[in-house]
Amino acid sequence: MSETLEQSFVKQLKENQNIVHKICRLYTADSDAHNDLFQEITIQLWKAFPKFRGESKFSTWAYRVALNTAITLYRKSTRSVNTVTYEAQQHFFVQDEYNHEEEERLKLMYQAVQQLNDIEKALVYMYLEDKDYTEIAETLGISEVNARVKMNRIKGKLIKILNP
Repeated sequence: MSETLEQSFVKQLKENQNIVHKICRLYTADSDAHNDLFQEITIQLWKAFPKFRGESKFSTWAYRVALNTAITLYRKSTRSVNTVTYEAQQHFFVQDEYNHEEEERLKLMYQAVQQLNDIEKALVYMYLEDKDYTEIAETLGISEVNARVKMNRIKGKLIKILNP
């Protein structure tokens, strides 16, 4: 492959690596699994990059490839990629900004999201990242209407989980 293709890929990946890290955090329980999944997603992105036509933003395309890779590995029983528990996350707060009540609410929300299936987790993740339904639908390969319906159902599920 040409060097310019490689340079373009590396530049795009560097600019969008947080997307991959966030997905890795969502689908892994420890740093080793996170690193393994990050490497696998990077490999899949590189393999698919020559076919990237630029019809969508690189970030949207990378979300789709990363989510598909994570979900595929998550579903395989021979290779376990465990869902992250909230306590395994590393949170860095400046002492002045720390709010114990907010931390407890976040902990409960993470625990509730962990009870969702893999597609629902991906949808919630993108929703919380302020992605619009058009981008969510495109990334997940579903219609915009379906994304909205699923999100409304997920909200209901989360309410039931959080308020038994």
